[in-house]
Amino acid sequence: PGHVQLLPPQNVTLLSKDFAMILTWAPGEGSPPDVTYTVRYESQDRLDKWMKVPHCRNISRPFCNLTCALPSLYVKVRARVKALWGRSQSPWVKSQFKDYYSDVELAPPVLTLNVRDSSICVSASFPLPTCVENLTWKYDLHLWEAGSEDKKKYEGYFRKDTVTINTTALRGNYCLSARALYESINLKHSEFSQPVCVLLNHKG
Repeated sequence: PGHVQLLPPQNVTLLSKDFAMILTWAPGEGSPPDVTYTVRYESQDRLDKWMKVPHCRNISRPFCNLTCALPSLYVKVRARVKALWGRSQSPWVKSQFKDYYSDVELAPPVLTLNVRDSSICVSASFPLPTCVENLTWKYDLHLWEAGSEDKKKYEGYFRKDTVTINTTALRGNYCLSARALYESINLKHSEFSQPVCVLLNHKG
């Protein structure tokens, strides 16, 4: 078969999700099942210079993680994608501009608890792309007795910090939850993580 009119990808969106910048799209109408896609990006300080993204060339999945391909986390970028099938290519479709620094969306941290005789040590890990490890991520931690609204708050800890809570005076079922924080143009935070509950000083 000769040259087919390949319709361009739809709903092309640059979104920030769970600490990452990801370009997503949907296949164009009537796309063959084995269509592939190629992605490029440009940054606002070098317009009309579309850069290749080696790991998003001739891919079959409808998304491309751009986080660690970006030259700067502080400059707005946009991306474009086209469909390829055999010798046919669709037109490029562009996303809107975004930058990591001000648009980043955070995922809740994952808590690890180490329960000892008279304390709990709590650490929070974040699912970060390697290239943003060095940014100043923090977290807030809340502790409360199950069923109570009264929360003890431990705030503004750096990502690698462990919070040690003295549990000598605590008895019963206690729950912990945390959220990630990031200071950009304004303070951003994730949702709180699902509570993790532990029985403390349980005699029985």
